[in-house]
Amino acid sequence: MSRLEVTAPDGLPEITVDTDLARVITAVTELADGDVVVVTSKVVSKAEGRVRPGDRGEALAEETVRVVASRGPTLIVRNRLGLTMAAAGIDASNVGLGQVALLPLDPDASARGLRSALLELTGANVGVVITDTAGRAWREGQTDIAIGAAGLVVAEDFSGREDPYGNPLAVTLPAVADEIAGAAELAQGKLAGRPVAVVRGRADLVLDAGDHGTGAVRLVRAEGADMFGYGAREAVVRALAGHPEDRRPFGAPVPPDELVAAIERVHRTGRTALAAVEDDPPSYELGLGGSADRTAVTAVCFAHGWTVDGWRAGDSDVVATVSPATP
Repeated sequence: MSRLEVTAPDGLPEITVDTDLARVITAVTELADGDVVVVTSKVVSKAEGRVRPGDRGEALAEETVRVVASRGPTLIVRNRLGLTMAAAGIDASNVGLGQVALLPLDPDASARGLRSALLELTGANVGVVITDTAGRAWREGQTDIAIGAAGLVVAEDFSGREDPYGNPLAVTLPAVADEIAGAAELAQGKLAGRPVAVVRGRADLVLDAGDHGTGAVRLVRAEGADMFGYGAREAVVRALAGHPEDRRPFGAPVPPDELVAAIERVHRTGRTALAAVEDDPPSYELGLGGSADRTAVTAVCFAHGWTVDGWRAGDSDVVATVSPATP
């Protein structure tokens, strides 16, 4: 039988800049080896001086790497930590009127420091997770995720193993740090003033003292590896605009046959053929029978990691020179 216990203590004082979080936590918990201490990013930000006067808009530019999607005043951005969040994770709740809280500068470093301090104060070897709230692209509502971690296996890799029926597991990678964050939030609650929780029952995920692990940054997909690097509307605009700096979120160049298949979806007036003409660097001639919309073909190429280097329109067809984009 498996058992998981989550405790979120009451009685924490208001956290302010330079509050010793480790001492505050030890005053309201009884930690044991193998526990996972879960702390909301809000109190970490308060202790680290990341609360400032102003509104979200004033801080948004410095926290944003690029816009992923927008609908009216709502901006979903990739922030400087690599996280995709509404308003870059800047929050105006649970802070004084006229103030906003920015995410910690380095949540993994914050988790490492807190873990070391807890070990020194209590002698208990624990894992630490720092959480924040995020939406999900295909589902209503929000859930807490791990944005910082120390001393914890943040993802269990089951690839290469078999399920009970003997089926091989290829890409099974439970994000256990996120699951711990979600479980902790159930006990903490959003309005109860309980920013700390202790999760007990997964000591197998806690690393040896001194081994802080990869951190939660392990869970952040690299630019270009995410199949949804832009929102639906934003992707159309970026592909049509074709600015080189917008190329990376679309991913690496696709194979030639995949490019042809994509172009055929917008070019329906005749045949489409692709033939190699150079090997180093690779270059191809793209034959388009009938009339062809250069803007549409160029945008499709851009979105698939290719460039249109030349365009020759004849009486009954078009020959374009195309090549995979270089990083």
